[in-house]
Amino acid sequence: MPAWWDKLKELLGGEEPVADQAGLSEEFKARYLSFRKLLAANNKALELMADMEAAAAGGRVYGMSFVRSRATALGVSVFTMAAQLERLAPGKYPALLPRLKQIQGKLEDILAPTARPGGDELVLPLAGLDQTRADEAGAKMANLGEMRNRLGLTVPPGFVITAAAWRLLLEHSGLGAEISRLQQAADMENAAELFTLSSRLRQLITSAPLPPELERALAQAYAQLAAEAGGPVRVSLRSSAIGEDSAEASFAGQYATQLNVAPEFLASTYLEVAASFFNPQAMHYRLMRGLRDDQLAMAVGCLAMVGGVSGGVAYSVSPLDPADRRVHLTAAWGLPRVVVDGEAAGDHFVLSREEPLTVISRTVEDKESELVCLADEGICRLELTGERAQEPCLSDEQARAVARAALRLEAHYGTPQDVEWAFDQQGRLVLLQCRPLRPADGGAAPMASATDGGASRPEALLRGGVVASLGAGAGPLHWVNREADALTFAPGVVLALERPSPRWAALAGRAAAVVSARGGAAGHLATVCREYGVPALFGLGPQLAELVDGDTVTVDASGRAIYPGRVEDLQGKAAPRPGLLAGSPVERLLSRSLEIIAPLTLLDPDSPDFDPAKAQTLHDVTRFCHEKSVVEMFAFGQEHRFPRRAAKQLHYQVPMQWWVLDLDDGFSHEISGKYVKLEDIACAPMLAVWDGMTIIPWEGPPAVSGRGLASVLFEATANPNLATGVKTRYANRNYFMIARHFMNLQSRFGFHFCAVEALAGPRRRENYLSFSFKGGAADSARRLARVRFVGEILQNRGFAVEMSEDNLRARVERATAEDILDGVKVVGYLLMHTRQLDMVMADPRRVAYYRQKIEDDLNRLESGEAAKA
Repeated sequence: MPAWWDKLKELLGGEEPVADQAGLSEEFKARYLSFRKLLAANNKALELMADMEAAAAGGRVYGMSFVRSRATALGVSVFTMAAQLERLAPGKYPALLPRLKQIQGKLEDILAPTARPGGDELVLPLAGLDQTRADEAGAKMANLGEMRNRLGLTVPPGFVITAAAWRLLLEHSGLGAEISRLQQAADMENAAELFTLSSRLRQLITSAPLPPELERALAQAYAQLAAEAGGPVRVSLRSSAIGEDSAEASFAGQYATQLNVAPEFLASTYLEVAASFFNPQAMHYRLMRGLRDDQLAMAVGCLAMVGGVSGGVAYSVSPLDPADRRVHLTAAWGLPRVVVDGEAAGDHFVLSREEPLTVISRTVEDKESELVCLADEGICRLELTGERAQEPCLSDEQARAVARAALRLEAHYGTPQDVEWAFDQQGRLVLLQCRPLRPADGGAAPMASATDGGASRPEALLRGGVVASLGAGAGPLHWVNREADALTFAPGVVLALERPSPRWAALAGRAAAVVSARGGAAGHLATVCREYGVPALFGLGPQLAELVDGDTVTVDASGRAIYPGRVEDLQGKAAPRPGLLAGSPVERLLSRSLEIIAPLTLLDPDSPDFDPAKAQTLHDVTRFCHEKSVVEMFAFGQEHRFPRRAAKQLHYQVPMQWWVLDLDDGFSHEISGKYVKLEDIACAPMLAVWDGMTIIPWEGPPAVSGRGLASVLFEATANPNLATGVKTRYANRNYFMIARHFMNLQSRFGFHFCAVEALAGPRRRENYLSFSFKGGAADSARRLARVRFVGEILQNRGFAVEMSEDNLRARVERATAEDILDGVKVVGYLLMHTRQLDMVMADPRRVAYYRQKIEDDLNRLESGEAAKA
């Protein structure tokens, strides 16, 4: 062939010379690889956005690690898309990466740790504290300072190791960075991962060397305390974390307290208490309340040990009944820990609020033991026998003194108070702690008598106990008495305990109800259950052990009864759980982050505003990259006059235009012309989706009522992206990109947009099918109804479905090629047959008709009957 012929052919748009075609083939393979990477990143980015939007919509618990890890992964995915688009079109979109960097910068500013609370002093004496220094000392120690210095009440002498000391500890040897890394990698909603992470983090803290300046400050402060006491004193080390004992979050029992500590163990015990910042119950509590770790810190109070003769808790009003304004005391012999840790119910006193504070009632328990200080260090439990076991551990005068102090604190702080106290060996009342008490709000089921309830209820398995938190809940019983039991805990079960230790608060928030053989309403776990709105019934006695693990029961805490099975009338009366995350710091952070992530403003690829420089969010960048990658893949064959990799128009008798790009081996043979026939297609997923679209003929658009038509006209007028009066490239785009086992379809059916991608090869673990669907011509309510309609159909066929507004994403993974292709057929059918269904979604009769028709059609399609017809 003469050379002029090749030149003329080239000028007329013929193929590249054969020698160049080999290079073009290699280049196309590389572009195909970049395109696949871009698609994978696109899918991941959309999944992450949907995950974050679903969390923001409510119904799940999430923490800072969730927000940061999702945002980080999203940033990586979007950057990958931008980088691969640059690979497909070098230098063609110069504004893309700079704009992405700007958007990422905004997001990082939102997620950055906030200003640290508190000053720089590592240790502060109690004599210098009041409630204005809670950011440095924590509310617990600040309140003790307030009681001592402003009210003249008796509290133990001591000092606080401040929030600044905690920060110094974390910065020392890079401890904070390692902790942050471990937190982001863990799923804190998984009980097993939570306990494992907690153990690892506490180990990091307790094995860390104390910074030298902190060690010196601690020694000097203790020396001052000993000097004032006239010699060495044993101390208690109590958590006083920033945010603890606040009106919004009590953190009751979530952190550690160490009693009767000898001076030689002061530093190591400080680390133990500091490490309790990462107790599983504390981590779970912060998760439930939406609190940011970076806004909190662990200060630790160091107080001279009070060897109490008796001690307990005082509530200035009832924590259970908003109408009960009397003072409630719970007391035990020895140290008050026996009450707050739920070891026993304790003696209960109720006093009037008016002087002379009459003791209205007293309930004296048969007490089994008391906690006392050992001579050298630590505490021990002593068995109580004889008359002392049955004697009240408070005289009426002592009860009045405690009640009077509680009422004084209530008047000072202007809100009901929860007060921990003790009478020391000299008979003095010593206050150990006070914090705001959140009384019952009346939303939970009111107290009921044992005989309340419908006649249809079964015979109770167990009655009695002490109401720790009002309400009712049902689920399988799950006994937890050791950490190994906690690892198999599942949300929605009834948590059964021998003793309501505060450490089980890590599980209580996800339980349907909590029951315990021991304990009372004054324990820390009872306080947390009330905050979580979880029904709790404690002090049920040894009979509780007769209930069998796994049996479903209904706990009527308000009625003090446990029933077999699920009692529906009690379930109906259960009050909704409080939305603990609403308005929380983490909720606000997620909301602000989504403003930079989720909105989609780059909608119309044919608009001059479809420009990366005008992208406002990561979703915009994702949309731009995805759209342009398809364009670049299709443009390659034409721009290089390379017919083997140029898009072909599908030759088929349908009114829509379909363009097909063979990425690798999607055609059964080489196609040189402009058109390709269906019989030339070797791509199994494309043939499957085509079968789904065409085997059962579409019967046409549904008849639209006047209201439905008005809705369509309004949306078409208001939304320029739905305009069809002018033919645009956007409106006509229906693109298949195929290989033998792979298909990517971008299409617009009527007013809705969809994308289908499938890999159906011999390696099952690599196979997947993803389907996204968005839009419609009707109003928002109808579009949402159609999304739910389609979503339910797909869920019934094993798809994992996520819905956000009028956006649906469905996915099947790790299935056989045959199952993937069956799913593709279903998707193909829905693409064709749910067109314009949004317009009839307000008509239940029509919806029912189409639901039944679609189910019948899909059954025929899946059974093969439709193909035979």
